[in-house]
Amino acid sequence: MDDDLRELATAYGVATDFWDWQGQYVEVPRETVEAVLAALGVPAHTWESVAHSLREVREAPWRRTLPPCVVTRSGRDHEVPVHLPHGADVAVWAELEGGGRVDLAQNERWVDPREIDGALVGEATFVVPAGLPLGWHSLVASRDGAESRAPLVVTPDRLPTPEDGDRQAWGFMTQLYSVRSKRSWAHGDLDDLAELAAWSAEEGAGFVLVNPLHAPSPTLPIEASPYLPVTRRFVSPLYIRVELVPEHAYLTGAVRADIERTALAQRSLNTADLLLDRDAVWAAKRSALTLVHAVPRSPARETDYRDFVAREGQGLVDFATWCALAEVHGPVWSAWPAELQDPASPEVAKARDKLADRVDFFCWLQWVLDEQLATAQRRAVDAGMSRGVVHDLAVGVHPDGADTWALQDVMARGVTVGAPPDAFNQVGQDWSQPPWRPDRLADTGYTAYRDMLRTVLRHCGGIRVDHIIGLFRLWWVPEGRPASEGTYVRFDHEALVGILALEAERAGAVVVGEDLGTVEPWVRDYLADRGLLGTSILWFERDDQGRPRPPETWRELCLAAVTTHDLPPTAGYLAGEHIRIRDELGLLTRSVDEERRVDEADRGTWLALLAERGWLPTSGEGGPDEETVTVALHRALAATPSRLLGVALTDAVGDRRAMNQPGTHAEYPNWRLPLADGHGRPVLLEDLVGLARPARLAAAVRGAEAP
Repeated sequence: MDDDLRELATAYGVATDFWDWQGQYVEVPRETVEAVLAALGVPAHTWESVAHSLREVREAPWRRTLPPCVVTRSGRDHEVPVHLPHGADVAVWAELEGGGRVDLAQNERWVDPREIDGALVGEATFVVPAGLPLGWHSLVASRDGAESRAPLVVTPDRLPTPEDGDRQAWGFMTQLYSVRSKRSWAHGDLDDLAELAAWSAEEGAGFVLVNPLHAPSPTLPIEASPYLPVTRRFVSPLYIRVELVPEHAYLTGAVRADIERTALAQRSLNTADLLLDRDAVWAAKRSALTLVHAVPRSPARETDYRDFVAREGQGLVDFATWCALAEVHGPVWSAWPAELQDPASPEVAKARDKLADRVDFFCWLQWVLDEQLATAQRRAVDAGMSRGVVHDLAVGVHPDGADTWALQDVMARGVTVGAPPDAFNQVGQDWSQPPWRPDRLADTGYTAYRDMLRTVLRHCGGIRVDHIIGLFRLWWVPEGRPASEGTYVRFDHEALVGILALEAERAGAVVVGEDLGTVEPWVRDYLADRGLLGTSILWFERDDQGRPRPPETWRELCLAAVTTHDLPPTAGYLAGEHIRIRDELGLLTRSVDEERRVDEADRGTWLALLAERGWLPTSGEGGPDEETVTVALHRALAATPSRLLGVALTDAVGDRRAMNQPGTHAEYPNWRLPLADGHGRPVLLEDLVGLARPARLAAAVRGAEAP
């Protein structure tokens, strides 16, 4: 790889080398770099194209007066380069979001002019002052009566960290679809979430953390993974409690009876030893909700609905249009008629008019979900929770989903994101999701990113960002290549983390970043400096010698938990389920006996620490049982300084089955397991109230459990 290609790749944030999980230096193949640059619209397959692309990227900033978008931190001066004909005068000011104008002072700094397209272009440096308020402002440069504009985003220097009265707050972590009550339609919903929050608040919980609630395609089959949605902005209608839609009360007798028969059939499955059937759930709810949608709304509710549609704007209309078109043409928009593949085309506008009722239906579903999300959060807080609901933000979206259709201008094609090989996935991972284009995000002022965050944060007390390292760099895999043959692409983390902090502060939400796996050490320090919490999983917390890290030395700014959804629940982990599953699926790169020896030794060191601290009884024939060990592990969490403690709801019922096995699709029933006890028997919300085990775990993380 020659120096010009390396420089070109670096200019676009594309790594040409890296250090792998075993500490080995890796040079990225030229073919991978060329393919990733092509996905960014940068020709680099020949010497001539590299030279041309390199010249373009060097000169691009000098061809525009202002940068495409300026993101700053409050309390800090920020210098902005302004380009104009050499020797020309220019005035620069900030127009504030709430009204008002602040003139910017020029720094007396000389920058040599450059010849661009036959003309001499100079660079002046202006300073955005430290005292500007947080918000989305505009930067304006005026020369000879002509104005240039760019978004100016002032973000918090540091997001306020959780202050919940006590030193720590704890909460259950759960996959909401798996948590069902006697009234559920064979799938957990937002009323179940409210009930779970209210019940756990009585045990002292300060929050409940759920899986991403993002929407899948409205067509069958329904994608099972909550981490592969068609949009990250809008919510899955599978989580609607049909009977709580106010218009349901005004259905005619015959229609209401028909819906009740459907509901009874679905409810009968709540106690069956079956995998979740999202197709059946959506078929039932779609039919019922279509009938409820037809009921006229009161004038006040009609006004509320129209206000909601206006607030969500074109993003909601585009999503609803995609859903309506998907019902007609299928969910793979790249296979639609060519004239429908551009959301701004006249043909799409005509189709939207033709399908107006279905477009309105999908807009209405999001309004209903917004109302029920608001109710769940209100009930959680009213029950005494300090944070209430904490949502989860997936890394990306389905390659042929609503977001990739509506946001084609900011999505990269020809590549997918994933993860390089690591200890738990030694062949790497390809998540099949197209990434944002870093350059186009900036060019568009990060509006798609901002709008997504605002919608997700509207009714919650926190947000967990899955694979938050993706705000710094993502592993891009060119189409047709194995996951191991990708490379990292860097993003403007100052902008992405800053905007996340801004929107979270405005929503009053805490941010938890999932920073597990291969992470550059400075990233965790940076997140802590910005007030974002990391994630610590007990089994992974070890020192440089591989020994369990003493709980009191863990990070303060983090969510600490024993397990995560990518591992079996604690009962299953103690039994080696993660090894058995990977062995049966052929995902191990060393012998199963060696894996078991290493795993047993690792677990043994933790059990020894628990016994040493007096959290785990050592007397008794055969040693402590699984529940006693699980409680002891959560006692260890309570001894950490971590601000938030997470307890897997599966641990509260003794479930042994892994909810997800990374690196698999159809080989394992990922994301389709209902909440069950250690014998695989379904556990409903009503059952939790009378169980002793959840109370023991709650007492353990509160530090109230006797050794």
